[in-house]
Amino acid sequence: MPAGEMKSKTKSASVSDGLIESISKGDKEALAELYEAAKAAVYGFALSVLRNASDAEDVMQDTFVRIYTAEYKPRGKPMAWILTVTRNLCLMKLRAGKRTETLDESAWETPDPRDHTGTWTDRIVLNAAMTVLTDEERQIVILHAVSGLKHREIASLLQIPLSTALSKYRRALSKLRKQLEETDDEE
Repeated sequence: MPAGEMKSKTKSASVSDGLIESISKGDKEALAELYEAAKAAVYGFALSVLRNASDAEDVMQDTFVRIYTAEYKPRGKPMAWILTVTRNLCLMKLRAGKRTETLDESAWETPDPRDHTGTWTDRIVLNAAMTVLTDEERQIVILHAVSGLKHREIASLLQIPLSTALSKYRRALSKLRKQLEETDDEE
Protein backbone atom coordinates (compact mmCIF):
# COMPACT_ATOMS: atom_id res chain seq x y z
CA MET A 1 0.00 0.00 0.00
CA PRO A 2 1.57 3.33 -1.00
CA ALA A 3 2.24 5.75 1.82
CA GLY A 4 -0.07 8.32 0.22
CA GLU A 5 -3.05 6.00 0.67
CA MET A 6 -2.36 5.74 4.37
CA LYS A 7 -2.63 9.49 4.93
CA SER A 8 -5.34 10.45 7.36
CA LYS A 9 -8.04 12.89 6.47
CA THR A 10 -7.04 15.06 9.42
CA LYS A 11 -7.03 18.78 8.91
CA SER A 12 -3.44 19.25 10.06
CA ALA A 13 -2.96 21.71 7.21
CA SER A 14 -5.42 24.04 8.98
CA VAL A 15 -3.31 24.04 12.14
CA SER A 16 -1.56 27.38 11.91
CA ASP A 17 0.54 29.62 14.11
CA GLY A 18 -2.31 32.14 14.06
CA LEU A 19 -4.78 29.59 15.36
CA ILE A 20 -2.53 28.64 18.26
CA GLU A 21 -1.77 32.30 19.01
CA SER A 22 -5.54 32.93 19.19
CA ILE A 23 -5.84 30.07 21.67
CA SER A 24 -3.07 31.51 23.84
CA LYS A 25 -5.14 34.72 24.01
CA GLY A 26 -8.10 32.76 25.37
CA ASP A 27 -10.09 32.12 22.19
CA LYS A 28 -12.15 29.02 23.00
CA GLU A 29 -13.57 28.78 19.48
CA ALA A 30 -10.00 28.53 18.15
CA LEU A 31 -9.34 25.78 20.70
CA ALA A 32 -12.39 23.86 19.47
CA GLU A 33 -11.20 24.28 15.87
CA LEU A 34 -7.72 23.05 16.79
CA TYR A 35 -9.18 20.12 18.69
CA GLU A 36 -11.17 19.01 15.65
CA ALA A 37 -8.17 19.44 13.37
CA ALA A 38 -5.60 17.67 15.56
CA LYS A 39 -7.42 15.22 17.84
CA ALA A 40 -6.84 12.15 15.66
CA ALA A 41 -3.12 12.84 15.32
CA VAL A 42 -2.68 13.57 19.04
CA TYR A 43 -4.69 10.53 20.15
CA GLY A 44 -3.05 8.22 17.62
CA PHE A 45 0.44 9.32 18.61
CA ALA A 46 -0.33 9.04 22.34
CA LEU A 47 -1.81 5.58 21.80
CA SER A 48 1.25 4.50 19.83
CA VAL A 49 3.50 5.51 22.73
CA LEU A 50 1.37 4.41 25.67
CA ARG A 51 -0.47 1.42 24.14
CA ASN A 52 -3.39 2.11 26.43
CA ALA A 53 -6.58 3.80 25.25
CA SER A 54 -7.47 5.32 28.61
CA ASP A 55 -3.99 6.77 29.12
CA ALA A 56 -3.96 8.03 25.51
CA GLU A 57 -7.28 9.83 26.07
CA ASP A 58 -5.92 11.39 29.26
CA VAL A 59 -2.80 12.59 27.47
CA MET A 60 -4.90 13.90 24.58
CA GLN A 61 -6.99 16.00 26.97
CA ASP A 62 -3.89 17.15 28.87
CA THR A 63 -2.27 18.15 25.57
CA PHE A 64 -5.12 20.50 24.69
CA VAL A 65 -5.19 21.92 28.22
CA ARG A 66 -1.44 22.60 27.93
CA ILE A 67 -1.93 24.23 24.55
CA TYR A 68 -4.68 26.43 25.98
CA THR A 69 -2.54 27.55 28.92
CA ALA A 70 0.81 27.81 27.10
CA GLU A 71 2.38 30.97 25.82
CA TYR A 72 3.00 29.94 22.23
CA LYS A 73 5.84 31.49 20.27
CA PRO A 74 5.88 30.64 16.54
CA ARG A 75 8.87 28.39 15.91
CA GLY A 76 8.04 26.65 12.67
CA LYS A 77 5.55 23.82 12.33
CA PRO A 78 2.71 24.15 14.86
CA MET A 79 1.70 20.48 14.47
CA ALA A 80 5.23 19.41 15.38
CA TRP A 81 4.98 21.59 18.51
CA ILE A 82 1.64 20.00 19.44
CA LEU A 83 3.07 16.50 19.01
CA THR A 84 6.14 17.45 21.05
CA VAL A 85 3.80 18.48 23.87
CA THR A 86 2.00 15.14 23.45
CA ARG A 87 5.26 13.19 23.46
CA ASN A 88 6.47 14.94 26.61
CA LEU A 89 3.19 14.22 28.40
CA CYS A 90 3.39 10.55 27.33
CA LEU A 91 6.94 10.25 28.64
CA MET A 92 5.93 11.90 31.91
CA LYS A 93 3.07 9.42 32.27
CA LEU A 94 5.37 6.48 31.57
CA ARG A 95 8.00 7.74 34.02
CA ALA A 96 5.42 8.29 36.72
CA GLY A 97 4.35 4.67 36.39
CA LYS A 98 0.70 5.65 36.21
CA ARG A 99 -0.06 3.23 33.40
CA THR A 100 -3.12 1.13 33.66
CA GLU A 101 -3.28 -2.29 32.04
CA THR A 102 -2.15 -2.59 28.44
CA LEU A 103 -4.85 -3.39 25.89
CA ASP A 104 -4.83 -6.84 24.40
CA GLU A 105 -5.27 -7.24 20.65
CA SER A 106 -9.00 -7.99 20.83
CA ALA A 107 -9.69 -4.65 22.54
CA TRP A 108 -7.97 -2.75 19.73
CA GLU A 109 -10.54 -4.01 17.25
CA THR A 110 -13.60 -3.03 19.28
CA PRO A 111 -15.16 0.12 17.80
CA ASP A 112 -15.29 2.97 20.27
CA PRO A 113 -18.28 5.31 19.91
CA ARG A 114 -15.99 8.17 20.92
CA ASP A 115 -13.61 7.21 18.10
CA HIS A 116 -10.77 9.74 17.88
CA THR A 117 -8.80 7.97 15.15
CA GLY A 118 -10.53 9.27 12.04
CA THR A 119 -11.77 6.96 9.32
CA TRP A 120 -12.17 3.20 9.52
CA THR A 121 -9.25 2.81 7.14
CA ASP A 122 -7.10 4.76 9.58
CA ARG A 123 -8.34 2.55 12.39
CA ILE A 124 -7.48 -0.65 10.51
CA VAL A 125 -3.97 0.62 9.78
CA LEU A 126 -3.59 1.69 13.41
CA ASN A 127 -4.68 -1.73 14.63
CA ALA A 128 -2.23 -3.48 12.31
CA ALA A 129 0.54 -1.13 13.43
CA MET A 130 -0.12 -1.90 17.06
CA THR A 131 0.20 -5.64 16.59
CA VAL A 132 3.22 -6.12 14.32
CA LEU A 133 5.50 -3.12 14.80
CA THR A 134 8.06 -2.22 17.45
CA ASP A 135 7.28 0.81 19.59
CA GLU A 136 9.52 3.11 17.56
CA GLU A 137 8.26 1.80 14.21
CA ARG A 138 4.68 2.26 15.38
CA GLN A 139 5.36 5.85 16.43
CA ILE A 140 7.02 6.68 13.10
CA VAL A 141 4.12 5.24 11.08
CA ILE A 142 1.51 7.02 13.22
CA LEU A 143 3.35 10.33 13.00
CA HIS A 144 3.66 10.07 9.22
CA ALA A 145 0.34 8.43 8.31
CA VAL A 146 -2.01 10.02 10.84
CA SER A 147 -0.27 13.30 11.62
CA GLY A 148 1.16 13.91 8.18
CA LEU A 149 4.61 14.87 9.46
CA LYS A 150 7.58 14.65 7.13
CA HIS A 151 10.35 12.19 7.97
CA ARG A 152 12.73 15.02 8.88
CA GLU A 153 10.17 16.32 11.40
CA ILE A 154 9.67 12.82 12.80
CA ALA A 155 13.42 12.34 13.21
CA SER A 156 13.63 15.64 15.08
CA LEU A 157 10.61 14.86 17.28
CA LEU A 158 11.85 11.36 18.20
CA GLN A 159 15.45 12.56 18.43
CA ILE A 160 16.80 9.99 15.95
CA PRO A 161 18.84 10.41 12.75
CA LEU A 162 16.85 11.02 9.57
CA SER A 163 18.31 7.86 7.99
CA THR A 164 17.04 5.82 10.95
CA ALA A 165 13.57 7.31 10.67
CA LEU A 166 13.47 6.52 6.95
CA SER A 167 14.74 2.96 7.29
CA LYS A 168 12.40 2.18 10.20
CA TYR A 169 9.49 3.63 8.23
CA ARG A 170 10.30 1.43 5.21
CA ARG A 171 10.73 -1.62 7.43
CA ALA A 172 7.44 -0.86 9.18
CA LEU A 173 5.59 -0.53 5.86
CA SER A 174 7.04 -3.85 4.75
CA LYS A 175 5.83 -5.49 7.97
CA LEU A 176 2.39 -3.93 7.57
CA ARG A 177 2.16 -5.00 3.93
CA LYS A 178 3.11 -8.56 4.87
CA GLN A 179 0.59 -8.58 7.75
CA LEU A 180 -2.19 -7.29 5.50
CA GLU A 181 -1.36 -9.85 2.80
CA GLU A 182 -1.43 -12.66 5.38
CA THR A 183 -4.77 -11.40 6.66
CA ASP A 184 -6.17 -11.36 3.08
CA ASP A 185 -4.89 -14.92 2.51
CA GLU A 186 -6.61 -16.15 5.69
CA GLU A 187 -9.95 -14.73 4.59
